Amino acid sequence: MVKLYEKGIYLVNGTEIVEDGQDAAAVLASKTGNAPTKEEAARGTMAYSILEAHNTSGNMEKLKIKFDKLTSHDITFVGIIQTARASGLEKFPIPYVLTNCHNSLCAVGGTINEDDHMFGLTCAKKYGGIYVPPHQAVIHQFAREMLAGGGRMILGSDSHTRYGALGTMAMGEGGPELVKQLLSQTYDINMPGVVAIYLKGEPVKGVGPQDVALAIIGAVFANGYVKNKVMEFVGPGVSSLSADFRIGVDVMTTETTCLSSIWRTDDKIKEFYDIHGRSEDYKELNPAPVTYYDGCVEVDLSAIRPMIAMPFHPSNVYTIEELNANLMDILDDVEKKALVSLDGAVDYTLKDKVHNGRLYVDQGIIAGCAGGGFENICDAADILAGKSIGPDEFTLSVYPASMPVYMELVKNGMAAKIMQTGAIMKTAFCGPCFGAGDTPCNNGFSIRHSTRNFPNREGSKLQSGQIASVALMDARSIAATAANKGYLTPATDLTDIEYTSPKYFFDKTIYDNRVFDSHGVADPSVEIKFGPNIKDWPAMSALPENMVLKVVSEIHDPVTTTDELIPSGETSSYRSNPLGLAEFTLSRKDPSYVGKAKEIQKAQKAIEAGTCPLDVVPELKDVMAAVHTQYPNVGEGNLGIGSTIFAVKPGDGSAREQAASCQKVLGGWANIANEYATKRYRSNLINWGMLPFLIPAGDLPFANGDYLFVPEIRKAIEEKATEIQAYVVKDGALKPFMLQMGELTNDEREIILKGCLINYNRR
Repeated sequence: MVKLYEKGIYLVNGTEIVEDGQDAAAVLASKTGNAPTKEEAARGTMAYSILEAHNTSGNMEKLKIKFDKLTSHDITFVGIIQTARASGLEKFPIPYVLTNCHNSLCAVGGTINEDDHMFGLTCAKKYGGIYVPPHQAVIHQFAREMLAGGGRMILGSDSHTRYGALGTMAMGEGGPELVKQLLSQTYDINMPGVVAIYLKGEPVKGVGPQDVALAIIGAVFANGYVKNKVMEFVGPGVSSLSADFRIGVDVMTTETTCLSSIWRTDDKIKEFYDIHGRSEDYKELNPAPVTYYDGCVEVDLSAIRPMIAMPFHPSNVYTIEELNANLMDILDDVEKKALVSLDGAVDYTLKDKVHNGRLYVDQGIIAGCAGGGFENICDAADILAGKSIGPDEFTLSVYPASMPVYMELVKNGMAAKIMQTGAIMKTAFCGPCFGAGDTPCNNGFSIRHSTRNFPNREGSKLQSGQIASVALMDARSIAATAANKGYLTPATDLTDIEYTSPKYFFDKTIYDNRVFDSHGVADPSVEIKFGPNIKDWPAMSALPENMVLKVVSEIHDPVTTTDELIPSGETSSYRSNPLGLAEFTLSRKDPSYVGKAKEIQKAQKAIEAGTCPLDVVPELKDVMAAVHTQYPNVGEGNLGIGSTIFAVKPGDGSAREQAASCQKVLGGWANIANEYATKRYRSNLINWGMLPFLIPAGDLPFANGDYLFVPEIRKAIEEKATEIQAYVVKDGALKPFMLQMGELTNDEREIILKGCLINYNRR
């Protein structure tokens, strides 16, 4: 089904794989009459040509990228614009789209939700942007319909910013990276590796894009095969897939931890642009006749079967057939994973969902940028036609990804087919993807064609004893399950279904009538509307010469998601209030974190106020006494005090910068990790002036509650040190250990030294 190559490969004429090795040059010469060097052939990727066209450094090993367009949604755009305003923003220099698809239905706390929307609209007017009102489109569908273009690059503040199927290299990053683009700065990365995703064959009837995506994720996530690399989709199997199908696979590439994606394009993608009235934006993309890739994932589409990603990660995959055949054994494994993911805080089981040997689910959801596409919903409608989802616990909700998609489903009758079954049609909203819509009952089990199934992504509150869980599936198998009134069923079991595959007609009249588009013209006279919950970022100090850190949380899960660092869902209602939102930091993973961080933050606030930190945090007296045994000159004027956390591998999941900024506003100076799950989380730490320390895997030299002393940290950053001397302060003595600092650009070092990106831009 999915094969990973141990070495790099050469791709000949886009179809034939030649494995790298001693004989590779001879094989290439025999097939093509030409044997380019590995370095020459690596420049033949589609990714290389696009990155080269957008690189401003003149050095393809050290990229400085300027993007063509930017996108944000309403969990992130307020913080981004506030940061940019504090840094001197006068006008959006490139098209910037503000969508309102994340909090449009879920806010708590009075008027704060619509206040943020009005902030976005007035900023779009003042700075020359585009504003998409609530319910019109989820962020990525609008980008596909209206923004993508062959050979272009788009940066979005949502992790699932992926438009590779349309020939656009897109990346999801934390807000500060968008701020840099708004200030005409660059996105700085080393040239990434490029891995071929070689598709062959064609999917069997009943298999959808989520099935293909989950099969790939299951093969590459745990081993880091594509981590921080570009996934380049090639091979003859690409042509067997419709545009919608490719889009559905592409959006899920984020869950592999890759950097970005790009696909070869053909007449089906040209037709997509034609349908959307943007024929001029199509560009044919293909790899060079001989192209070198750093690895290869070979996918036999014909061998893919309906898949399910069981809680609590998209990589926890099985075929539905395998799950049904080994039900109790796999549920045992899920319970073991729950002990890790949920820290044993609640009793968790899915075994009570087994009725007469079959797994019963409580809820089905087809939604968002992954599931809400036209073809997914049409195929689901064909499966459900003339059936009933039943009057029992099981419910089904369908969220088309945009109003144009919804309107076409109404016009062609597919919406009626779905509604007649007892299912509910809803408007474009990302809520089910981030824990703010259709939360199941306690101990409920939801199957979803959405992007993630992390703990709490369905909206449950572990700290209140409320737990539900999500499994990811394709829309077709969700519909098949709904047709069987909640009993888990792969769509391939329904052999008598006739998929009508109606043609899609895009009508952007809705957007013409409702979306505000400045066409790049700023109006400085517009006054921004500030709701009472929209607060400025607090002042942040520069990096001190020496640092005392208290370890206030220690997390040993294999991976820590950004949703665990700062929960999504209803907490996002406070997204525009840095201090208010920070109260939720680690609330579902370590509820004691906030109190501990704020207690040690008192010391730094005392320093900033010119008073003695030892008076407000008395336990520091013993700490400083131990420090002075070796470093007698450390103290007033050269010392910073704050908090840090340890996590094995933090940062998988969302691009939301709040995972880092909330720690910073609570006095966090650093993270310590064995590795960082994603580039974007590490970048968020750096842009908020936090030190992304590394420590080798194994027994830690410190524990939760310990104090650490890092002498001459400012000098170490200035001098580009990669090894950082640190000490555990214990029993009146300093016990040495080493921290590592991964590669930092000159700009990143300066940002850390200044204390955050805002300070950096106030130079």
